[in-house]
Amino acid sequence: MTSLPSSCCFGSSFPRRVLIVLHQEHSIPGRLGRLLMERGFVLDIRRPRFGDPLPASMDDFAGAVIFGGPQSANDPDDYIRAEIDWIGVPLSEKRPFLGICLGAQMMAAHLGARVGPHPQGLVEIGYYDVRPTTAGRCLIPDWPAKVYHWHREGFEVPPAGAELLAEGTYFPNQAFAVGPAAFGLQFHPELTLAQIHKWTTKAAARMGAPGARPARDHFEDRRIHDPQVLSWLDRFLDLWIGRAGAPAFPPQA
Repeated sequence: MTSLPSSCCFGSSFPRRVLIVLHQEHSIPGRLGRLLMERGFVLDIRRPRFGDPLPASMDDFAGAVIFGGPQSANDPDDYIRAEIDWIGVPLSEKRPFLGICLGAQMMAAHLGARVGPHPQGLVEIGYYDVRPTTAGRCLIPDWPAKVYHWHREGFEVPPAGAELLAEGTYFPNQAFAVGPAAFGLQFHPELTLAQIHKWTTKAAARMGAPGARPARDHFEDRRIHDPQVLSWLDRFLDLWIGRAGAPAFPPQA
């Protein structure tokens, strides 16, 4: 899982832009955006919900990230269906693609997997255990014990060509890979402390849902677990996209 075929490597012409797809007017890419910029990438932020187009090819992009949002991958809105269909562009071109929460559910739906709520109506809002599979540990040996979630739907592992990387308790499928360059994460390693303050304030009613953690636990668990989450994210980005000017996965000798 750690080597792309040589046809996916672009040498000195490897583009510097990363496509960032957001779903609300004031959404931001959090510290994932900061870490990408520290690696020399330029963020191209688009919001298809508000009319921004998605590129016909990935020729001008080093990679793409579809973030989360309050929407469902099952929503009938045209922009939701268009985003799900568009995921075929980076997948077919074997360019780095990352789906976070809703973005992961969209990738699963694109590949024919079911996306839906927990059968008992449980949610994951707050910090929950994550357990890497053997494949996940091979990719990154040190996973955090708990990661931050904010979702009421989950995904099945896509039926063709996908590999489960991490498991959870309420929602068993937490991370998966499709080939060496496409990943889906059910959790939110990108969130800053300010974003958690905003979410727990503006969407406080969500924390009354079955399975959700009380607000005080969000901050106490972050204090304990976030250093390891940040370390994991930094390592993941090294593997997924590397640094501007060179692909993350050099061809095998």
